[in-house]
Amino acid sequence: MIYRHPQGWPEVAEGQFTGHYALMGRHYLDEIDRWKSVITAFDTRISALLAERERDLANLATIPGIGRLAAEIVIAETGGDMTQFASAHRLASWIGVCPGQNESAGVNRSGRTRPGNKNLKRLLGIAAMVAIRKKDSYLGAFFRRLAARRGGKRALVAVMHKLAIAIWHVLHDKTPYRELGADHFTRRDPERAMRRTIKEANSLGLTIRFEPITA
Repeated sequence: MIYRHPQGWPEVAEGQFTGHYALMGRHYLDEIDRWKSVITAFDTRISALLAERERDLANLATIPGIGRLAAEIVIAETGGDMTQFASAHRLASWIGVCPGQNESAGVNRSGRTRPGNKNLKRLLGIAAMVAIRKKDSYLGAFFRRLAARRGGKRALVAVMHKLAIAIWHVLHDKTPYRELGADHFTRRDPERAMRRTIKEANSLGLTIRFEPITA
């Protein structure tokens, strides 16, 4: 069989589909089918092993950036038992998402993290990038707030640390993730939020006055 493109490609585009190519094509298709069967068998085995962890998996999936597959990886890497970690910060340190401290005269010279569980660190990095895209979320607001002062890379590591803390609490307390909301910082310190708004208005040559809303 000779193939020639209707628009007239160069001679290298011409060829002949011989019996050898048919044999190799069949071989690769069979390999694809074989690996699909292997994957199906492993998926079935994983589902059986995690059958008693459905509640934990469902709770983990409520954390921003953590889906079903990521939840399964968390259980596989940690065992799902948080009693082996004395606190949420111990888990974060074990994963390797606690920024290394190297301070001199109050100045933090390093934002690098310590070695830890590479699989979970990689997973949290991906989850953090997904989580910060939600502008109406606490983690999104936290990232933007910190990135403005410390830079995007350090802010992303801080979000990874927050996710590790959330994972510990979700598994330890057997409860879903609780979204604090993008306005968490404003509600926590309204006076600071007002000062920031006034400063921004003044930089534009404007002045504003705050008055309480009456029902």
